[in-house]
Amino acid sequence: MDQLWAPWRVSYILGEDRPPAPEPTRRSIAHPDCFLCRGLAEDPGRDRVNGLVWRRSHSMVWLNRYPYNNGHLLIAPIRHQGDLTELDGEDLYQPLETLKIMVGILREMLRPQGFNIGLNLGKAAGAGLPGHLHWHVVPRWDGDTNFMPVLAGAKVIVESLESFYDRLIEALGPRRTVQAAEDGVPPESPPSPPQK
Repeated sequence: MDQLWAPWRVSYILGEDRPPAPEPTRRSIAHPDCFLCRGLAEDPGRDRVNGLVWRRSHSMVWLNRYPYNNGHLLIAPIRHQGDLTELDGEDLYQPLETLKIMVGILREMLRPQGFNIGLNLGKAAGAGLPGHLHWHVVPRWDGDTNFMPVLAGAKVIVESLESFYDRLIEALGPRRTVQAAEDGVPPESPPSPPQK
């Protein structure tokens, strides 16, 4: 049996990088144990720090803090729900539309040869956040499982999350604010300046 070896995720599993829940939360939908809900409840000016790329009325896009590859995104419905069969209407359709848009943008930005796109439904299936369904979008390149992860147990991520976040925001361009207005999402505060 093949195993997926991801030692860089241990700090997440041990809870070392989980920020405390913000007080008070801006949205009543926030679940204190859910990093997606906590980040969404925070001021949009903290989106860059949190890795929240795009807020829509029924979906959101995040950078994965523990990426398997450069460009690894999470796309989730706004609604805190872990069961796919409980989603319907815009709670189901808009995240899929957002997924389609983001795959197109990643294809243009990174030129991968393929993608892994999937859901882990339930803890037994590997869901690290079983209460809030989210799609993983992982760009793939021929040879991206080369000697480094195989022999050295280390994965090379070629770009910092901060740099990739900035490039992704630029690639989304006006779509991000125009779509937010069409979705009825309040205007965002200016992003937090990069930390040195």
